[in-house]
Amino acid sequence: MKTYKFTIRGHAYDVEIINVEDNVAEIEVNGTQYRVELEKEFKKTKTPKLVRSKVPSPTIKERKIPKNISGKATKVVAPLPGTILQIFVKVGDTINAGDKLLIMEAMKMENQVLAEKGGTIKSISVSQGDSVLQNDVLLEIV
Repeated sequence: MKTYKFTIRGHAYDVEIINVEDNVAEIEVNGTQYRVELEKEFKKTKTPKLVRSKVPSPTIKERKIPKNISGKATKVVAPLPGTILQIFVKVGDTINAGDKLLIMEAMKMENQVLAEKGGTIKSISVSQGDSVLQNDVLLEIV
């Protein structure tokens, strides 16, 4: 916290104030710790002291990252609000990761929406010219 150097009757002292709560201070003088009571009461700070409980370590089950089961559909959602300009796939098409699915206009820019994983197009929820909001489902990949 704060460090002071004192010389009393020719003896040098290095004093560090570690913590002050109410009228009790924890100090360290030349490497030895002391708890001392203060005669003068200090003003309490307006900032509360945070006390955090220890977070338990995650279990082995919690540490594992869940894998996407191939039978479940992956939803492709709109990254931003915008308008669908062009769709490059149709239901039943087989795609690979990184393939261009559609182009949407968002914030006066054309944005390509790419496939995050390969699979087959299960359904398409939008059509050309539709306005979508952020996180709206555009299509599903199985």
